[in-house]
Amino acid sequence: MQVEHALRGQLYSAQYPSIAAGAPVPQDKLNGTAYERYVSAAGSEQNPFAPFTSRIDWEVARWAKLRGPGSTAVSDLLQIPGVCERLGLSYRNTRELNDLIDKGIPNVRPRFQLREITLGDEVYEVYFRDALECVRALFGEPEFAPHIVTKPERFYADADRTKRVYWDMFTGKWWWAMQTEIDRTEEGGTVVPLIVSTDKTQVTLFRNKAAYPVYLTIGNLPKEIRRKPSQRGQVLLGYLPTTKLEQITNASARRRMLANLFHASMREVFAPLKDSGETGVPMARGDGAVFRCHPIFAAYVGDYLEQLLVAGVKYGECPKCEVPRDCLGNPETKYPLRDLEAVLEILEIADDRPADFLKSCREAGIRPIYRPFWDDLPYCDIFLSITPDILHQLYQGVFKHLVSWIKSAYPHHEIDARCRRLPRNHNIRAFMKGITGLEKLTGREHGDIARIILGLIADLPLPNGASSARLIKATRAMLDFLYLSQYPIHSSDTLALLEDALKRFHANKSIFVDLGIRTQFNLPKLHALDHFLEMIEFLGTPDNFNTEYTERLHIDFAKDAYEASNKKDEYPQMTQWLERKEKVLQHEKFIAWYEAGCPSVSVLNALAPPTQHLLMPKHPSKKSVHFDILAQEYGAVNLRKALAQFIAEHRYPGVGPSQVQQETTFTSIDFDRVPVYHKARFWDDDFPRFRNTNNYDVVHCRPSYVSKRDIQIPGRFDTVLVNNGNNPTSQNIKDYRVARARVIFSIPPLGQRLFQSVGANYDYLVYVEWFTPFTHPDPNHGMYKISPLYRDGSRVASIIPLANIRRSAHLLPVFGAVADRTWTADNVLDVCSKFYVNNFSDRHMFGIIY
Repeated sequence: MQVEHALRGQLYSAQYPSIAAGAPVPQDKLNGTAYERYVSAAGSEQNPFAPFTSRIDWEVARWAKLRGPGSTAVSDLLQIPGVCERLGLSYRNTRELNDLIDKGIPNVRPRFQLREITLGDEVYEVYFRDALECVRALFGEPEFAPHIVTKPERFYADADRTKRVYWDMFTGKWWWAMQTEIDRTEEGGTVVPLIVSTDKTQVTLFRNKAAYPVYLTIGNLPKEIRRKPSQRGQVLLGYLPTTKLEQITNASARRRMLANLFHASMREVFAPLKDSGETGVPMARGDGAVFRCHPIFAAYVGDYLEQLLVAGVKYGECPKCEVPRDCLGNPETKYPLRDLEAVLEILEIADDRPADFLKSCREAGIRPIYRPFWDDLPYCDIFLSITPDILHQLYQGVFKHLVSWIKSAYPHHEIDARCRRLPRNHNIRAFMKGITGLEKLTGREHGDIARIILGLIADLPLPNGASSARLIKATRAMLDFLYLSQYPIHSSDTLALLEDALKRFHANKSIFVDLGIRTQFNLPKLHALDHFLEMIEFLGTPDNFNTEYTERLHIDFAKDAYEASNKKDEYPQMTQWLERKEKVLQHEKFIAWYEAGCPSVSVLNALAPPTQHLLMPKHPSKKSVHFDILAQEYGAVNLRKALAQFIAEHRYPGVGPSQVQQETTFTSIDFDRVPVYHKARFWDDDFPRFRNTNNYDVVHCRPSYVSKRDIQIPGRFDTVLVNNGNNPTSQNIKDYRVARARVIFSIPPLGQRLFQSVGANYDYLVYVEWFTPFTHPDPNHGMYKISPLYRDGSRVASIIPLANIRRSAHLLPVFGAVADRTWTADNVLDVCSKFYVNNFSDRHMFGIIY
């Protein structure tokens, strides 16, 4: 569609007016680049492995800390007679290895420290790092130097600069406004937006042990770095107390005490940032250039309960705006953000007038928190900093509710029966037991249900005979919002589509009231969708802040660290284990840089995605398959004729169908066997700059076979989206047809002469069976209906270059009122006569046929 095309086209930028903004300060570089300073600190001028004596000495240490077993097992290995001598190791046990890492490898990231927080009569421990030094380490990481952004910029999709475009934080309005605010005091500063997330997590399954990590990253890094744990763009800032204060019997008092403990702990963590955000501090980038940096608390990432805790707002209300809780489901009236100045005025009377303080807090709808951690952070507006969250607000929030409402509206047995009869596809999870009985689903599982839910109910009548049109429209609208919100780049046009999708949902949600499923929609997570548009404009797209990324960090920074401890007094062990791991990872990158010839940091850490649209195996699945076998087992019944027609069409381009048919009869195919491939991978390469996943789409074309356990595995021949060849990355649905791939093959050497006369070289070809063209989408669910294409009682088939296939296409059977129980996931493409093209098989497919 036109909106999609604009996002993939040329962008036009408008620079921030001050040249000094985000520029290095006028002074010499700070003792060279980060790696050059690392050489001096590690004493690695002659030996890059130092403090290890050799490569094998380093590699064994690296294995022991990153890939190896527990410390006892490593010590047992090293104590085997002759192992250390034969390998030339400079350590004899784990203790010596740890001592070598602690003293020999420089600390690039700050060490943890312990601080005691006294609350009432109790003392609680907080383990944390110097927040300012963590920011300095991220800003000065040499691998990040080519990608660090130091000033805001505006981007547009048109030359007239009327369609604003947003993706990373520096493209949003917040950074521009903050740069302007800093420049009022003194020009030449560099904004360092702090992105903070907290999330309590279980580290054991049975002992009920929890950790409460605080993560920090900076908005100067592109989101491609921040969301990948392997890039190390997120740093563990500290562990907060996990006590439940069970000794306090009054529930209200316990909640109040827990909130105050959280904020007192966070105040200790962020204390170093009080002055630096306002006055600025010098920080060296990885290439040695020095900037006057202003670390500013810009974005907070967390689920709803964490948002309430951080903002000091009561449960059931919006942590961002002043909407009354009984108006959360009414999008017609827009409410302003909470007044930060008014809240700060209330907090100031906590010491002098405690009674008035409690009363004012109740009236303002905030918790009586004594000195929130953000009250003296410069330029911080905590209510503005709370970000959209795809995982908890959408998948685990509104969509979770929607699925439960749909289950209440339709018979469970019919929904589950349809689940079991959906064709297989690389992007579609097979729910062979249905979805109605599933409990405690993860965000990923709700995402899998979102791919198929519309197809399950598209033609399913409501039991009471009521029209299902509004229910279908509401479901389609919420799916549109869900997928649009995950775009890696947004424009004014896509934001208008996002707003329209939300309006369509609200316009049709009354069906759930009419069915007796809901009485009201005052859901905080549903209301949170009202803030998506403004927050995208302010801070960039939601994939900058998804809690899915930080939950992944729990594995490295909480669960693995806990497993490395002896489970007693674990936090000192966990922090020490993390420090050593970070040192080893940093040393690994340094050695790679040194062995690469010490290149300029400007060429490090390329983020370019794969460039090949098609990725094929090096060798065919079967080297030589006879045409008769291809007809019997693969279903390519007219392969020889289709191949002759393909050659004739390319030998005589531009001629009419009758002449092509005539030339086909004179084309002789002098080979009867071809190499066959059972799988092809496709890279969705039309969003190269703003990619949010690196997964390939996969198409399968294989016959049935007997497994090693003597189980008959049915054949699988996927449906695909075929481009007409005029514009390989077109967003116009009229440039595509759906086909079923039967055989992927290449021409053997014996047949190459036929293609030499054509004047083209086709590495891979595919025999496909066609479906009818796209016409008009359904007015309710918006999906296109297609059918297998027949001529004279046979499937219309042809051969096309494999490169013409854009990607896989998932088809949803038109089940009617009741799904045919003879259909299965393996035969439905053969026996069903009508299908809907699934818009929601993945985000890329949605972008093509939205």
